Amino acid sequence: MKHYYRIGEISRLYNIGPDSLRYYEELGILKPHRGENNYRMYHIHDLWRLNVIRDLRELGFSMEKIKDYLNNRSLASTKAMLQEELDVINNKMQALADLKANIEDRLETLHDTMTQPLGIIEKKELPVRHCHTIHSGYKIDVEMDLLIKQLLNKDKDKLYIIGNNRIGSVIPLESAKQGLCRHYTDVFIIDKDGRDTIPGGIYLTVSYRGDCAQNAEYIPALFRYADEQGLTPEGPVLELLWTDIHQTDEEEEHVTELQVRCV
Repeated sequence: MKHYYRIGEISRLYNIGPDSLRYYEELGILKPHRGENNYRMYHIHDLWRLNVIRDLRELGFSMEKIKDYLNNRSLASTKAMLQEELDVINNKMQALADLKANIEDRLETLHDTMTQPLGIIEKKELPVRHCHTIHSGYKIDVEMDLLIKQLLNKDKDKLYIIGNNRIGSVIPLESAKQGLCRHYTDVFIIDKDGRDTIPGGIYLTVSYRGDCAQNAEYIPALFRYADEQGLTPEGPVLELLWTDIHQTDEEEEHVTELQVRCV
C-alpha cells in the first residue's frame, strides 16, 4: 500500500470535491505535503482526519466545530460534543413538533369553517377568554390589516393569520342597536397569554358567509332572538373572522361569526 495520495485520488475515494479539500487546508484541518511540481500529496496518516471530518459532517457539525475537535480530542470532549449536538437536535425536533401542532390546528380550523352552520342562531356558554386588544377603530377593511399586524406583534413567534378564527373586532352595543353595525372601536386576538379578557357567560352566536355588510341583517336578528328568549344583550357585539381575504380571494368563501353576551 502506498503512503501518499494526490488530491484527485483523495477526492474520488471520499467523494469530496477538490475545492473542499483545499478549504480544509485553508482551515488548517489538513496539511498535505508538496510533491513534484508542487502537487498536494496526502499522507496515509492524514486519512483518519478525513474519516473524522466526513463522519462529523454527516452529523451536521460545522467546520469550525470540527476544527476545534480535531485539535482538542479526548473521550470527555467527544462525549461533550455529541451531547451538545444531541441537545441541538432535540431542540429542533421540539420546534418541528410545535410547528406541526400549529399547522394541524390551522387545518382543523379551516375544516370547521367549511362545516360551520350558517345563518343559525345558537346559544352557547363560553368561558372567560384572554386576548390582546388594540383600542383603535377602523372604517374600511383594509385599515384593519395594519391593526392585525400590530396584534400579531404582541407575540411574533406564536400568533398568526391563516387558519385563525380568533381575530375579531368590537362593535359597541349602543352603536349596534342604532343600526351602526360596522362601527368598530377595537380589534382583538384571542390568546391564552393575553392581558385583556372577554367576559364569560351566555352568548348568542350566528355565522354567515360573504360580505360583512350582512351585519346589518344578522345583528338585529340576534337582538330579536334574545328578546324572544327573554334575554338582555349586554354587548358589545364581537365580530370574529373565520376566513377572509387572507385565506381566499372568493368573497363567497368568507365566513364571519357574530357573538353577543346576554343575561
